[in-house]
Amino acid sequence: MLAIARGLMARPRFLMVDEPTLGLAPKVVQEILAVLRRINAEGVTILFVEQNVQLALALAHRGYLLESGRVLLGGSAPALLQSDEVRKVFLGL
Repeated sequence: MLAIARGLMARPRFLMVDEPTLGLAPKVVQEILAVLRRINAEGVTILFVEQNVQLALALAHRGYLLESGRVLLGGSAPALLQSDEVRKVFLGL
């Protein structure tokens, strides 16, 4: 939360966050996601890097799945969540 607040002090139009939920309790994760949604709703574009694919795509409008620095797939978050490849490789379904 502190890192996000520090980033917002300059009133950016674009905010990059890297693994904001890593190692946090589920309740805190939900709070962080609510904050990010509110920031985005206020007009700030967010580049959100997250290992948890399902969580990231649930929050995002668009997503890009990377492997070894290369884009494997990209598209709308709902379409990626429904993709058979994403479900098999990243979600284990």
